[in-house]
Amino acid sequence: MTEEELRARFVKPAFPRSARYDPRWALDTLMGPNVLWLAEYLSQAVELKAGMRVLDLGCGKAASSIFLAKEFGVTIWAADLWIAPTDNLARIRTAGVEEHVFPLYAEAHALPLPRGYFDAIVSLDAYHYFGTDDLYLGYVSRFLKPGGVLGIVSPGVREEIATVPKALAPYWEPDFCSFHSPAWWRRHWEKTTLVDILIADFMPDGGKLWHDWDRLCADAGAEERQRQRRVARLRAGCRTAPLAKRRRRSPGRGVADSGQRRRNCIVARKAIT
Repeated sequence: MTEEELRARFVKPAFPRSARYDPRWALDTLMGPNVLWLAEYLSQAVELKAGMRVLDLGCGKAASSIFLAKEFGVTIWAADLWIAPTDNLARIRTAGVEEHVFPLYAEAHALPLPRGYFDAIVSLDAYHYFGTDDLYLGYVSRFLKPGGVLGIVSPGVREEIATVPKALAPYWEPDFCSFHSPAWWRRHWEKTTLVDILIADFMPDGGKLWHDWDRLCADAGAEERQRQRRVARLRAGCRTAPLAKRRRRSPGRGVADSGQRRRNCIVARKAIT
């Protein structure tokens, strides 16, 4: 794939801020979706201003944290379990935002952070791995200031899947059980009475964007290069967390083919008591 072809497929009219970034850099920070697109979309729903303190929960290789710091001047705590903070710090320094992005090694249920500290918490393609627990919103909202905002973008489905459809059976993985509809997330958060729901909807063209990115990554050889880097790290005796979660099968293409695959956007404001 030529650089011109890569850029043409990377640039989307809906994401003019993301279009200014190097597509190769986005591929090098690959851990699933194009988090630049997701971060830009969420920023249209969550008001971000210079000086705000933001927790990026499950930040992966910190691409979303770097993007939000550069674009909005916010101060980001980039928390992840899989990627070593030293590795993320190198990316943060290269991007020139060391004064605004602070990498953390953290498990989502044991955040080493002060309560009532953040103006916003964002989570891009990560929250569904831990946030379906009935008790989790009560835990994570402790770290928000009163009136602070929690915004997530996560994989979703049009309607709840009670049993695995035959069309999805060849592709099904246990992780897919965490894919829910916006209506499910609304109920899940509203019943706590801790937050006021601002948005619970599908990301426009979220399924198509997911499919486009999967195809771009495959055509650009990004997943194969990532596999080779993992092998090299293992041969070098590296014992840190893997660069990305292993996928046993084609990443959700059966879900896309069934017309089920979507992206949710859920935003809520912490109640002021």
